[in-house]
Amino acid sequence: MRMETDDQSELCFPQLINISCRKPTPHLPENVFWTVLLSILCIFTVVLNLLVIISISHFRQLHTPTNLLLFSLAVTDFLVGLLVWPGEMYMKTSCWTLGDVMCFLHNFVSFLITFVSVGNMVLISADRYVAICDPLHYKTKVTVKKVQLWVCLCWFLAPLLCSIILKDQLIHPEKYSFCYGECVVGVDFEGGIVDLVVVFILPFIIIITLYMRVFVVAVSQARAMRSHVTSIKLQHPVAGRVKKSELKAARTLGVLVLVFLMCFCPYYIVILTGDHNIISSFAKYFLYLFGLNSCLNPLLYALFYPWFRKAIRQVVTLNILQPGSSKTNII
Repeated sequence: MRMETDDQSELCFPQLINISCRKPTPHLPENVFWTVLLSILCIFTVVLNLLVIISISHFRQLHTPTNLLLFSLAVTDFLVGLLVWPGEMYMKTSCWTLGDVMCFLHNFVSFLITFVSVGNMVLISADRYVAICDPLHYKTKVTVKKVQLWVCLCWFLAPLLCSIILKDQLIHPEKYSFCYGECVVGVDFEGGIVDLVVVFILPFIIIITLYMRVFVVAVSQARAMRSHVTSIKLQHPVAGRVKKSELKAARTLGVLVLVFLMCFCPYYIVILTGDHNIISSFAKYFLYLFGLNSCLNPLLYALFYPWFRKAIRQVVTLNILQPGSSKTNII
């Protein structure tokens, strides 16, 4: 009788002996490590991306098309730290007692943030492609209003894609739960194909194609600038008109995109293997790697953008509260 009582105390819902999940074991060294790590990442992700959001929204000099894309990316990264990480920590340390609807919403928000992040990266790549490969028409092709339209479209389409991919979990939530007290992602075959193609394969091809073109033009321009030979500039007329600041921005944003792909691709590569043992063993760690990207992005801004370091000083010292601070020369 005592052993039976002890077994029931380990269940999420003792009254449901045969269908209840067992309680997580947060005291295990591995779980303690991940909980502490996720907590640290959560704090840094929220604080750093909040600084990016405040900086770009406050200072008028930073209201450029490219920075608007970085602003949208910072919002998604901020939501990762504010919503996704806490949800992951909750699932690792306790039973899921919030019900099927909240489980669906948690998964919906996670997919939504992923889709918008990928869309932002595609738009950033397109922005650099136009800036480097068609610099004479950049200011007419890429304006603040046009970028705002594309960003809004990205945020609008993301919920539609989430609904398509997670529709089976919404209709049949019990289909994916093996026991009461857990929250799992429910994606049917059609939803998985949409996720793989729309979120991974197509964006990956677009980003790589655009940046390969940007890389070729940037290399040509770099050679022309080093040699200062007129004939080289004549052979590369488009590259010769590219501003040095645009080349630097392309390299900086190229690093941002590369880090994103390094954090993003491993999860889908594991999924593509189709081996359920590998997926169950490593998928969650690659999801953490993808989430880590949300903390790395603002660190990359601090490393490559002097304006971000100046903006942080203005925000931390509360100088942004001064009248007219939005007009401060920050670049």
